[in-house]
Amino acid sequence: MSPSLETLTLADDLTVTRMGYGAMQLAGPGVFGPPQDRDAAIAVLREAIGLGITHIDTSDFYGPYVVNEIIKAALHPYPEGLRLVTKVGARRGDDGSWIPSLTSDSLVQQVHENLDHLGLDTLDLVNLRVEGHEISAGDSLAEPFSVLAGLQQQGLIRHLGVSGVTPGQLTEAQRIAPVVTVQNLYNLANRQDDELVDRCTREGIAFTPFFPLGGFTPLQSETLDRVANRLGVSAHQVALAWLLQRSAAILLIPGTSSVEHLRENVSAADLKLPEDEIAELNAIGK
Repeated sequence: MSPSLETLTLADDLTVTRMGYGAMQLAGPGVFGPPQDRDAAIAVLREAIGLGITHIDTSDFYGPYVVNEIIKAALHPYPEGLRLVTKVGARRGDDGSWIPSLTSDSLVQQVHENLDHLGLDTLDLVNLRVEGHEISAGDSLAEPFSVLAGLQQQGLIRHLGVSGVTPGQLTEAQRIAPVVTVQNLYNLANRQDDELVDRCTREGIAFTPFFPLGGFTPLQSETLDRVANRLGVSAHQVALAWLLQRSAAILLIPGTSSVEHLRENVSAADLKLPEDEIAELNAIGK
């Protein structure tokens, strides 16, 4: 039986399932090149839709281009209600390196490339990714975010978000155009953005943690394992359920290239953690 997936409305025309799917792992090793098994990647995407997911997170720099092209091959024409969220702000080198790319011309080109590779006329939501690129924690993001706001006014983008930002940078972006989501590093063991999560909750902004399960360094915690064993579920399911209960504004985009793992992740949407278990888990990130 499919899990019951709650939804969150980010704007009048943008409602998504809180349990989404992050497509990054559909690329090859290091998020570079094609997957070892393209048919398996297509199967994962189709299973995600079959499970009721309406929120897929992607980017043209996954591969590069590979993941968006697989999404198009697997799902186009897209089911009604499916929302594709993408990111801009980087290019990939021939060696797989991540190269900052936040100039006006590059951002415009990246948006058009996403449209082309996904087979869309308008992108539902575009995140400006700044962390680890040319914009540091104390720098202005006004120039690149204004470029995206201009493309939004042209009708190429419906909604805007930011990724890897400080509270000050979020405020700066909000002065330029409405921000419907913040996508920052956050999980049970990485809680630096606790205050930002609370702010997004107050202001009606979705908070989408990237690496909700630890990313390239998977979460490891004796406390997490102990709670999972008591509840008879996996540690990953507990970590995802904790995030869903952390704030009603949180959206999840766990990634996987396995249908079995996808089902396990999605089933966490039905896992309700008791208050005493949450209190025990909260100590992990302190």
